[in-house]
Amino acid sequence: MHILIGFLLLAIIAYLLFRQSSAQRASLPAPQALSAQSVRPFAYMANGVLFLRRNGQKIEELDSPYIRESIARRDRARQRHSWKEGTSFNIQAGGGRRSFESIDRPLVATAAAYAPNGDLYYFLRDETIGGLFRREAESDKELRIMLRQGLHLTHLCASPDGSRLAASVQEDGGVSSIALFDNEGNNFRIVTGGDTVDVAPAWIPDAPARLLFQSAGLARDENGYLLAQSHNSIQILDMDTGTIEPILDNDAFDYLKPRVDAEGNLLFIRRPYEIPRYKAENAITDVLFFPFRLLRALFHYLNFFSLMYSRKPLTSADNPSVKADIKDILLQGKRIDAEKALRNERPVHGIPSLVPSSWELVRRSRNGDETVLATNVASYDLGADGVIVYSNGRGVFVIEPDGKAALAMKGDLVAEVAAG
Repeated sequence: MHILIGFLLLAIIAYLLFRQSSAQRASLPAPQALSAQSVRPFAYMANGVLFLRRNGQKIEELDSPYIRESIARRDRARQRHSWKEGTSFNIQAGGGRRSFESIDRPLVATAAAYAPNGDLYYFLRDETIGGLFRREAESDKELRIMLRQGLHLTHLCASPDGSRLAASVQEDGGVSSIALFDNEGNNFRIVTGGDTVDVAPAWIPDAPARLLFQSAGLARDENGYLLAQSHNSIQILDMDTGTIEPILDNDAFDYLKPRVDAEGNLLFIRRPYEIPRYKAENAITDVLFFPFRLLRALFHYLNFFSLMYSRKPLTSADNPSVKADIKDILLQGKRIDAEKALRNERPVHGIPSLVPSSWELVRRSRNGDETVLATNVASYDLGADGVIVYSNGRGVFVIEPDGKAALAMKGDLVAEVAAG
């Protein structure tokens, strides 16, 4: 009886949410008609892989000598340890397969940004080592800028003159700070601190000693465990005095990815801030799925002993690998139910959206006037010539300086974009 009541409550909640989302979508204005297909150069990251497109050319995966070298080392390591396959040496405590070399971990791209001269900076990392590289625009040569143990950079941004770079450094305990260094990787220094998540630095064209970034505070319990993250605000750092002041701060919204154009307008993504709560439907779901989760844990426990003593798993070892589930993905620090978004959100220029229409790209003038440039914006970047490249998670679009919009490409999961 209690289970039936629980299902009835879930059905009522789902129906009310569907009606609300349908009403919101119906009230949105129609998007501006697209011009011809854009041939603008850009880069984007999807599932940890960096893709590039030059002027009018097809999209191609980054061809990196460092990645090729890493794959070769991984293959040699696999050959050295191939004799351990099928033995207890290859079983780890959780019942899965053990990797004997850190190089067996795949390399992922976590950041990309274009310099004013067209060179592309990008950061690649595995579980142990992170490296910053530059691909020269004219020669396509890859230059290694820095390679460090435990280094993890995100949100690269080149200064207007190309002499310096800013990035976010991920540290222990969920903390991220802003770091500065020159275009050769020297003079590396962290310029923000505290128990915060400081990311997405942005240079100001007419103020080289000032830097914008988004920041969110972390809440912890008495044992230091992370409980929640506050809303994201936009802060400005004066590098001459070391002072930090808020520019946009409202606990009802997240303000993300600040950029400043040549006219001094501030661009950013604005989305509603949702306070994390343990809701009634979470409790109902936990009760309903508890038996299945218990059986799953018991299965993995027994599977571990089967592998250890008989060297045979309880399931076939020849099954094809399972691809990553696209249902729950992480965009701009927020977990997204992709299936729900694709089903309920209004497409952008015919391209399905992975993020809600409440994720808006906003331009704020010096006197405070705001204009919404696009909705359903998962990521964007501002080019040196004023062009805006943005994504709704499934496609990349371009807004020219004259305001005309164009489709650049369709994709499966576009996490970040960089305007060339």
